[in-house]
Amino acid sequence: MSTFAKRERLLLADLLEAEGPEAPTLCEGWTTRDLAAHVVVRERRPDAAGGILIKQLASRLDKVMEEFAAKPYEELIQLIRTGPPRFSPFSLKQIDEASNIVEFYVHTEDVRRARPDWTPRELDPVFQDALWSRLERTARLVGRGVPTGLVLRRPDGQTAVAHRGTPVVTVTGEPSELLLFTYGRQSAARVELDGDKEAIAQLHDTKQLGI
Repeated sequence: MSTFAKRERLLLADLLEAEGPEAPTLCEGWTTRDLAAHVVVRERRPDAAGGILIKQLASRLDKVMEEFAAKPYEELIQLIRTGPPRFSPFSLKQIDEASNIVEFYVHTEDVRRARPDWTPRELDPVFQDALWSRLERTARLVGRGVPTGLVLRRPDGQTAVAHRGTPVVTVTGEPSELLLFTYGRQSAARVELDGDKEAIAQLHDTKQLGI
């Protein structure tokens, strides 16, 4: 049975292929070629991928990213589509599902929503629940650096506290949109923000959201 992570992987690969290597993305300074290289390095070069989270390894990550970005674009797309090698932890279905649902969903939207004519995808409730489950687990992590209190709320009233503090801003939207907001794509997320006007402006412009 196909998993959500595999479905989003194939959607991302198809979209990157259709857009070509020089299309814009929501990742500041990255074209689709850069984004494709990032996805491949994350899965296939653990010796460099640590630079995503560890500043001391960032220079090595940048070097390896440049090497992969220089590869033929079609090769990068095929590496994404076929998935990680067998020795990679990501090749295990459970780890792939736990780690890549959000990764591939967000990056797919990074490409889709960089286009001026984009419209929201219709996502089924089971997938929204899966995204919410992961958001609940990571809410404190992605919101740890924001300058205000931050509460995430689904339309049905379920909430997750991403950051304790005052004043509090409540962000309401579907889990898919809340994920984009909390991963630093505030301007592209279809959400509603309630709270102090100055705090909302701070939260909307902060670069401190995300991992």
